[in-house]
Amino acid sequence: MSGVAEVESGPFRFVVQLHAARQLHYDFRLEIGGALVSWAVPKGPSLRPADKRLATRVDDHALLYGDFEGILPVGSYGAGRVIVWDNGSYAPVPEPKGSPPVLEREAAARLIEQQLAEGQVKVELYGHKMRGRWALVYTKGRMGPNGWLLIKDRDAHSREESGPPGDDRSVLSGRTLNELTP
Repeated sequence: MSGVAEVESGPFRFVVQLHAARQLHYDFRLEIGGALVSWAVPKGPSLRPADKRLATRVDDHALLYGDFEGILPVGSYGAGRVIVWDNGSYAPVPEPKGSPPVLEREAAARLIEQQLAEGQVKVELYGHKMRGRWALVYTKGRMGPNGWLLIKDRDAHSREESGPPGDDRSVLSGRTLNELTP
């Protein structure tokens, strides 16, 4: 992890950044252990439970990066345009299916770290565009060493149409990637 101190109270944060680097993708990030644990999702999240989106585990980022919007210069890691497409809070969800999310911070931290280690991350998201229950499932190398799947659980927020929910505007600034200026 990054070594950035974890916030001591309140819910855990998540952020999804729309990132035009070598190819357009969504960076899905969960606050875990004082860092933003991150996955690149090329096709973006889908509200359709039948869609299993490839989510490649990438480098963790500092918590402060969760609010970044702008242009990363050529030659830097992830060079390209970035906006905060969605953000909010989340809580891990234990087994069995249908259990309530764990809201107490210490217990939630233990559960999410255990789930990450086991390759079965289940969360309830409270975002602007992404709401409800989601799962990240490690593919055990079938999709490369960092291959995971991002899957929407069937709930009141799921839909049958495929594709990312909402529009392509930042939830922070209202801008699109093309409206960012150097």
